[in-house]
Amino acid sequence: MNTTSVTGGPEVALPTAFGQFTTQAWTDGVTGVEHLSLSSAGANPPGASSDSGPEGETPLVRMHSECLTGDVFSSYRCDCGEQLEQALQLIAEQGGTVLYLRGQEGRGIGLANKMRAYALQDTGADTVEANEQLGLPVDSRDYQAAAAILSQLGLRSIRLLSNNPEKRDKLVLHGIDVTAMVPSEVPARAENQRYLQTKRDRLNHQLTLLEDHGVQQS
Repeated sequence: MNTTSVTGGPEVALPTAFGQFTTQAWTDGVTGVEHLSLSSAGANPPGASSDSGPEGETPLVRMHSECLTGDVFSSYRCDCGEQLEQALQLIAEQGGTVLYLRGQEGRGIGLANKMRAYALQDTGADTVEANEQLGLPVDSRDYQAAAAILSQLGLRSIRLLSNNPEKRDKLVLHGIDVTAMVPSEVPARAENQRYLQTKRDRLNHQLTLLEDHGVQQS
């Protein structure tokens, strides 16, 4: 059961390069961390065409963990910035919500520690090993606040735009019904191929594009 309390601010119109969104800032009553939701009715809302199936009637949701290097500076070391752009595009088209979760940099270790982990990766460690060598959790993200925000938005049944089954499992644990997992894949680059392989092989992310391109198991 989710006991996290979140408080939402006013709804604000946010025109973007991807379309028009309605945004709200949310404050976690336990941690004080502020998050942001960006919601769209979609250019093709459910029921607008004959090919809108049962899945089209369920809002699409992306829970996007803050990644300063990828989201703001378009780093090629990860796929985060491109995933965020993909999510905004899809949700502007189909309807749903991007939930931007702050305080989750580096799977929860923070910006400075992520830079330390990058330094270890430059000497040969993968993204999991780097965290372990620093004595830090491999993934310390928590989704209680995310589930509470979704509930307040009326999104208790969703399609989840993610490759990470753990996100689905934790949302279900906190009372959100995930009817489907929608892939959130972007093509691999030379700079992030090993990172993506590690997420697939050691963190159980469902990354089929790597298989399609014949990337060997690490």
